[in-house]
Amino acid sequence: MTILVAYAPRPEGRAALSKGIQMATQNNEKLVVVNASPGGSHKDESFSDAHDASWVQKELHNSGLDSEFKQFVRGKDAVEEIVDLVDELSVSLLVIGLRRRSPVGKLILGSTAQEILLTVDCPVLAVKAR
Repeated sequence: MTILVAYAPRPEGRAALSKGIQMATQNNEKLVVVNASPGGSHKDESFSDAHDASWVQKELHNSGLDSEFKQFVRGKDAVEEIVDLVDELSVSLLVIGLRRRSPVGKLILGSTAQEILLTVDCPVLAVKAR
């Protein structure tokens, strides 16, 4: 089985990565970290630049786990990529990071985390950054 981490280059993403490494070590499972953006002309703050992607790969290497970092820019949003990977990889657990937002912010902007929770067919562990 595989543990999947939905990663974004923010404190919440780093918290999810840390918890994913911990859970994969504890359960002796493969760890896959995904970072995705639909691409296009706008800059997506959720997409890791080369420096951050290198940091993630170093963290995975240092963990000693059977692990992989995947980055996608193929026109799908992050939720679509995550759902596809959950189905493809026999994911036992999906780890996501949560941001603190006001109730109005949640209403206006929607919630990627909420969409993931309502869509995927596996257990989801949501973590907050400290």
